[in-house]
Amino acid sequence: MTNTPRSRVSARFSSITPSATLAVDAKAKALKAQGRPVIGFGAGEPDFPTPSPIVAAAIAAASDPAMHRYTPASGLPALREAIAAKTLRDSGYEIDPAQVLVTNGGKQAVFQAFASLLDPGDEALLPTPYWTTYPEVIALAGGVTVPVFAGADQDYKVTVDQLEAARTDRTKVLLHCSPSNPTGAVYTPDETRAIGEWALEHGIWVITDEIYEHLLYEDAQPGHIVRLVPDLADQALVLNGVAKTYAMTGWRVGWMIGPADVVAAATSFQSHLTSNVSNVAQRAALEAVSGPLDAAHAMRDAFDRRRRRIVSMLREIDGFDVPTPKGAFYAYPNVEGVLGRTIRGRIPTTSAELADLILDEVEVAVVPGEAFGPSGYLRLSYALSDDDLVEGVGRIQALLAEAR
Repeated sequence: MTNTPRSRVSARFSSITPSATLAVDAKAKALKAQGRPVIGFGAGEPDFPTPSPIVAAAIAAASDPAMHRYTPASGLPALREAIAAKTLRDSGYEIDPAQVLVTNGGKQAVFQAFASLLDPGDEALLPTPYWTTYPEVIALAGGVTVPVFAGADQDYKVTVDQLEAARTDRTKVLLHCSPSNPTGAVYTPDETRAIGEWALEHGIWVITDEIYEHLLYEDAQPGHIVRLVPDLADQALVLNGVAKTYAMTGWRVGWMIGPADVVAAATSFQSHLTSNVSNVAQRAALEAVSGPLDAAHAMRDAFDRRRRRIVSMLREIDGFDVPTPKGAFYAYPNVEGVLGRTIRGRIPTTSAELADLILDEVEVAVVPGEAFGPSGYLRLSYALSDDDLVEGVGRIQALLAEAR
């Protein structure tokens, strides 16, 4: 009797696609380490240092023996209270600290939110283009991703009519992300309210990712869906963190806010998965969310300047269609007008091939649309220095000017 060989890695893990954005960033950094003048537009993280008062709070915490021990898996009580106060300040509605679960970065909050709600076969409506991690965690939770696509002609924002057309009797969750990664799109309060009322009417849970809430430009307004549709509070999970607002991507502190029963279930899961978030990082986050937003506003002003510059330069490229991003720090041009043209002897037919060509020929790293949904788009983060931004987009301009 011969035993059938068994896979060394589970089917569940084997099916996971590595983060495309982190892969692009890693490749750019590896090439730079080899001495090549690569400019990377791939990373979704502020290029500023964490504000010094936050760093000082972490240094003090590291010297506090109380922070050398296990603490509650749900988060330091003082931090959960501060997050509740911050929610009232920034989002305009009250929550109880018991509704807060502090997580190891926003990604853990995203995974635990979907895992808390989805059973095998449940459908999750995912406005597309989407952040590359969402479909992976939906699949890991046993759910089924249902993409709902909105292109450049809609400023990458889905409508209630589109969501209704995608709804089935298996629909349980809708992901709402505004400002959006990867597009920088921002839903107006009226658009957000309409989506929230539709979800409420049909008993659909809303997972709302608000990590970019303070990075808004021009006439964009915050659209906190639970404030706009208060009755949705019992079927909504709000995800947030300190990464983008306070330039703390490496500190790994995020959180989930939701109904007490769901938060309790997610806390039980986290107690087995990771226990508490690093106490030093939590104390740094406490300083961040309790303090003023002056540093965040200064970063926002710099991003706004870069946003206007990158959009202007990208629009000079023949074949690019560039909607105006009004949030986050990403531009997301439609590049279908370039595909199929000859560029230095190559004919890219997908945005992935175009991104490879740009990296090979002019040493500029961008993320192709395939990471976020359909081909035909590029994501460029403008969280990099003004000089690198101008140099990098200038190289792309010069390269694509050769397209025939």
